[in-house]
Amino acid sequence: MEISNGPSLYPLHRCKTIHLVRHAQGVHNIEGDKNYKAYMKPEYFDAPLTQLGWQQVDSLRKHVHACGLHKRIELVITSPLSRTMQTAVGVFGGEGYTDRMDVLPLMVANVGNSDRAAISSLNCPPIMAVELCREHLGVHPCDQRRHIHDYHCMFPAIDFSEIESEEDVLWKADVRETKAEVAERGMKFMNWLWTRKETEIAVVTHSGFLLHTLSQFGNECHPLIKDDICKRFANCELRSMVIVDRNMTGSNASTTNYPGKIPSGPDVPSDVDEKGSEIS
Repeated sequence: MEISNGPSLYPLHRCKTIHLVRHAQGVHNIEGDKNYKAYMKPEYFDAPLTQLGWQQVDSLRKHVHACGLHKRIELVITSPLSRTMQTAVGVFGGEGYTDRMDVLPLMVANVGNSDRAAISSLNCPPIMAVELCREHLGVHPCDQRRHIHDYHCMFPAIDFSEIESEEDVLWKADVRETKAEVAERGMKFMNWLWTRKETEIAVVTHSGFLLHTLSQFGNECHPLIKDDICKRFANCELRSMVIVDRNMTGSNASTTNYPGKIPSGPDVPSDVDEKGSEIS
């Protein structure tokens, strides 16, 4: 496809800003990054964050607050695995939880043997778990999720209403998704985002899911832009992007556009006066 040589324009209300985040370091990443076969180990089932991973969460949280991003994000979407939900609540959750009967915490204390205090659900965007943005499914125990009722106990204020099955019916011990299937699922997720009313959304997900999904984008751009979109994410990396609705999939109306002429009525072209004479 021919690459445009200049900037392009698109209506703001046909766009969404998404802040993509890969989860912080999980216990499976320590050995798995050195030896891919280590991801097969059953002890890495639903791997939680390491202590270094929590330090990465704290660092990203400071950045999100320093740049004001925490005030703009309307919704946080997370994959329903421990390491992504820990990252989501650690980065975007409220400040120090106090035991109140009328407010559930986003995360109870010491989830995943983390020695972390409970995290508040006050003064932060809602956090929702969605199956479509899970990691490459199948074979690797670290990518298998727990029963939803177990997660309800660990992450009481996360919204699990989008998840239909109590058990993990997507992960198969002997069948792994192809890269094409991950990309297809990723595109379904991106299309689902357009059904949301929110225009600025954070997504906390996984390296493989991001790699294969984002590879579908940027083919019409300069190669350096394509690389900005598609290069592999580091643990706890955040990358902000804008997606546009080219096919009128979304139904959002503009909140900032203004119709102009008052009283209402047909305008004349700018180079024609009220009497119909051309202005020189």
